[in-house]
Amino acid sequence: MQVAQNKVVSFHYTLTGPDGTQLDSSAGGAPLTYLHGASNIIPGLEKALEGKRPGDRLNVVVEPEEAYGLADEALIQEVPREAFQGVDHIEPGMRFQADSSHGPMLVVVTKVEGDTVTVDGNHPLAGMRLTFDVEITDVRDATPEEIAHGHAHEPGEH
Repeated sequence: MQVAQNKVVSFHYTLTGPDGTQLDSSAGGAPLTYLHGASNIIPGLEKALEGKRPGDRLNVVVEPEEAYGLADEALIQEVPREAFQGVDHIEPGMRFQADSSHGPMLVVVTKVEGDTVTVDGNHPLAGMRLTFDVEITDVRDATPEEIAHGHAHEPGEH
């Protein structure tokens, strides 16, 4: 069976960044399973998997525009330390949920200088060319419930 719209696809992967550093992998664990055509994975990878079959192995390079987008400078902001009520110690790398005009968003602290904290609301992989080494392990028809819900279900899940 081929990867196509409304198929549940399982695959193992290793993700590397532009410098070849491994960023993530399913090795030693369960494969990633998703509903094809429901925007559950990044567009560039989903397009590359179209038409493939179980057992196929491929190396996919995905440009930022087809992955997590380009970094948006508007999502990098300096905020007063007092905006972090109840947090005594703030340092780069800490993650917080912030309220934005588009609803809640995750931000990471990138710099702390005196009473000013710089936060970045971009996805951590925004602006990066990503490389996926993929092996497709299974392709099956999605159930009507999976199609209605827009994602693959674990066995026994409704």
